[in-house]
Amino acid sequence: MSTLRKYGLSILVTCGVLAFSPSYADYVGSILGNKEDVKRGLLTKDEKPVKEAGYSPYSGKNYPTQVLWGDTHLHTNLSLDARAFGVTLGPEEAYRLARGEEIITSHGEQIKLSRPLDWLVISDHSDAIGAMDEVVKGNPALLKDPKAKDWHDRINNGGDSALAATMEIIETFAGITGEKIPSVLIEDTFVRTVWERYLETAEQFNEPGRFSTIIGYEWTSTDGGNNLHRNVLYRDGASKAKQILPYTTAESFNPEDLWKWMERYEKKTGGKVLALAHNGNVSNGLMFPEINPVTGKPLTGDYAETRARWEPIYEVTQIKGDGESHPYLSPNDEFAGYDVLWDKANLGPVMKTKDMLQYEYARQALKNGLKLEAKLGTNPYKFGMVGSTDSHTALATAEEDNFFGKHSGKEPQPDRWEKLVGEFGENRIVGWEQVSSGYAAVWATENTREAIWDAMMQKRVYATTGPRMTVWFFGGWDFNQKDAQQRAPGLIGYSKGVPMGGDLSKAPKGKSPSFLVASLKDPYSGNLDRIQIVKGWLDENGKTHEKVYDVVWSDNRKPDSNGKLPSVGNTVDVENARWTNTIGAAELLTVWKDPDFNPEQRAFYYAKVIEIPTPRWTAYDAKRFNVKMSKEVPMITQERAYTSPIWYTP
Repeated sequence: MSTLRKYGLSILVTCGVLAFSPSYADYVGSILGNKEDVKRGLLTKDEKPVKEAGYSPYSGKNYPTQVLWGDTHLHTNLSLDARAFGVTLGPEEAYRLARGEEIITSHGEQIKLSRPLDWLVISDHSDAIGAMDEVVKGNPALLKDPKAKDWHDRINNGGDSALAATMEIIETFAGITGEKIPSVLIEDTFVRTVWERYLETAEQFNEPGRFSTIIGYEWTSTDGGNNLHRNVLYRDGASKAKQILPYTTAESFNPEDLWKWMERYEKKTGGKVLALAHNGNVSNGLMFPEINPVTGKPLTGDYAETRARWEPIYEVTQIKGDGESHPYLSPNDEFAGYDVLWDKANLGPVMKTKDMLQYEYARQALKNGLKLEAKLGTNPYKFGMVGSTDSHTALATAEEDNFFGKHSGKEPQPDRWEKLVGEFGENRIVGWEQVSSGYAAVWATENTREAIWDAMMQKRVYATTGPRMTVWFFGGWDFNQKDAQQRAPGLIGYSKGVPMGGDLSKAPKGKSPSFLVASLKDPYSGNLDRIQIVKGWLDENGKTHEKVYDVVWSDNRKPDSNGKLPSVGNTVDVENARWTNTIGAAELLTVWKDPDFNPEQRAFYYAKVIEIPTPRWTAYDAKRFNVKMSKEVPMITQERAYTSPIWYTP
């Protein structure tokens, strides 16, 4: 076993003079311990005081030493669209697969993950939760409604009839058709029964220390087709979660009303919840606004404070595409725009225009957040980043060679690459435009609901497009080249800096931020090409900027006279859907100092880890089904990870 894997290698990023808030100082102290703690609390079995300094460098420290892998966004047959698309698997099957068991898919395929996940959020749509399963089965009480009966008949006819009915269902709940939602599908008594059954299943499969089931749901605001979806994640178990029914779009399409519901939940139950938004790429410029879409007026300080409180993380990559940045927004970034194939329109009939893009992608949102913070006093877009699947199959699959699609109608089959996935007005999405992405990585102190939720709230998380590379990221003011040789980066990282999601302030005179960056490859995936540091900042004129730095790379390549790093190469054999790890590196780490630091400017930094080229899921399908796909279909990908940022505030 590699020493780096043994001790949980990380990407470490350090910036200028380190300033802790009192609360954060307390947090760091709790992780690292101190002499007084040792004297007072750490006793041997014989109750003899522990020595202040012992041989073991890890003794007395409880910082996170391993990444816990999971999915914050999975749908089962309790979601109305997933059931209409054909998924028959429920939460039980979803949990069983995620924790490492082999199951049978809705279409009769055997499936097993390459490795179990550590935790899972089943986030079925709160709108009409569980109702569509009953409609499809023919529940007489529900079929008394003519619209529900029509949907039942058309879905059970299968084929194009079922797809058309499913799209109509989605558009009805989004308010696009203008038709009223059948009241029988959203009746409180029925919803409560379904919700409590889901909670019972979550409790049944929750095994602290082995596999955590985090309770959650998706609030699916799609007003006019504009995707403003949020997943709500509970820190609590069923006893608190059942006290208030999930919030629905039948009550409001406005995210601010969801935040009010979250506050009511916490006040009534004493529990805790957080929300994460996703798929800004199909929001048509509304996910990260500067003008409140409800009021038509500039954002207020109250909006900024409320959003920052309730939405600490953002889902930056999933099946509907990657949301880190877009080539139009980042023309100097050769790796911007990872599979932005759904970025044509919203989830309705309104096509995309370029002016919408800056309010849809994470990097630009992080930049605009600096600008809003200077005006409002609070940064509404100060979020960490996770990936997840948004699979509607009950199958949390994100690996290229084990991809089971967006919904059950697109499970593996010879022609799925060219078949229609969804149709929204003039916007058509076909099979090959699905992205096999992603997973959420959490640096938690233990595998429990509470510890994982706390790590999300603290933004100690990162996103990947599927591979499970280990990435740590710290910021501070005193890292040096010797720290890059540390084989247990957490020891030095937590003692000298802040982890991903943390804050730095007030740079000491004459100091610039330094960054210790490290990553270890996923043994099941490609070697590492490079690590980049993405910086965004706000200048003295109120304008935002960005720059991407290649900070460490494989294979002894040298940048050209313009500073451009040559390509790592390509070993992919598309015809046979395979590659060799004869290029790239198993691990990368270095110390890098920001050469352009201005201590008076607000800034953020995050790390991006990029693999060598490997076969895309379409290449595996072409090989396994012996099919020839059109030239526009990509067959090669470069998987990646995005860490949560570290912010510098003067």
